[in-house]
Amino acid sequence: MRFRSHFSQMFQSHFILTFSLLLSLPLVFLLAPRLLPPPRLPISLPDELDDLALFNRAIAASSNPHHPRSAFFRLGSTNPRFKIAFMFLTNTDLYFSSLWERFFNNTSKDLYNIYIHADPDSNVNDPGGLFKGKFIPSKHTERASATLISAARRLMATAILDDSMNFYFALISQHCIPLHSFMYMYNSLFQSSRNFIWGGKVKYRSFIEILSNESTLHDRYYARGNNVMLPEVPYDEFRVGSQFFILTKKHALLVLRDRRLWRKFRLPCVRVESCYPEEHYFPTLLSMEDLKGCTQFTLTRVNWTDSVDGHPHTYRPPEVSPELIYELRQSNFTYDYLFARKFTPDCLNLLMDMADSVIFKD
Repeated sequence: MRFRSHFSQMFQSHFILTFSLLLSLPLVFLLAPRLLPPPRLPISLPDELDDLALFNRAIAASSNPHHPRSAFFRLGSTNPRFKIAFMFLTNTDLYFSSLWERFFNNTSKDLYNIYIHADPDSNVNDPGGLFKGKFIPSKHTERASATLISAARRLMATAILDDSMNFYFALISQHCIPLHSFMYMYNSLFQSSRNFIWGGKVKYRSFIEILSNESTLHDRYYARGNNVMLPEVPYDEFRVGSQFFILTKKHALLVLRDRRLWRKFRLPCVRVESCYPEEHYFPTLLSMEDLKGCTQFTLTRVNWTDSVDGHPHTYRPPEVSPELIYELRQSNFTYDYLFARKFTPDCLNLLMDMADSVIFKD
């Protein structure tokens, strides 16, 4: 009798526990989105196929040294001089468009082109002026996801198709400002970079940060799971660097041709708190394919002191001064920084007041 009573109690306890778990399942499903990190946006197959077709057109066009500009793209202008493609990647209005207008003011349009990739779900306004009509066909982007890689590749492909004289491709955010005049920047890229000689021929270099000893590399490498990046990306070849860079046309085409590494970096992360593919794909690819052709440093100044949730320090009006601009220009390398981020939109008036007397006075 005692055994039956004990067995009956055990059965009742297990039944109650099981029943309680079943009742709690709806609550788990309800609260899970709030308790777990949000999933990163995947790359859909239609978007992937659209991009692939765009990249292939750009690659094919670049193989013909006399290729005509695409009848579809009408954003650029013709001139035999090399140009800089300024590629703005944004999900908000271009807060500093008037400062950039001043930057481009009195500069020949034969030296640059402007392209804007704006998240179509963000209702970004056309700022007009030199930016009018410079928006390219864009797709949704999300921070810390492979969609930012796709957007950068889309900008490069569009710029290559649009104007064969685009030679440098500068990726810029809406929070970014110039630190020098246009001609200072142009001469820095096309004259100062001519110190890489190979086989008696001048080789221009890409300005991209490539780091191999950061403390976050381990967690970020395994963010997609154990051994997921193998065999294409061994751990000792995994790199990190700033999302913002200036690539040569040679390297822009290398990025568009890549399929092997992209298959790994496009995969969703299982540890989303360590997932920042946009900071790893470009440095890793270029490190593996042409490290000598890269400076291994960026020309965009970022302040990582007191960063919050992966965001760098954001400058606000009380911090804006001529001394700040002079400080932001300074670099440990042989080049001044050309850009800086991040600034809040309400810094604009202060920056405009010192544009001619400080920022663009080299």
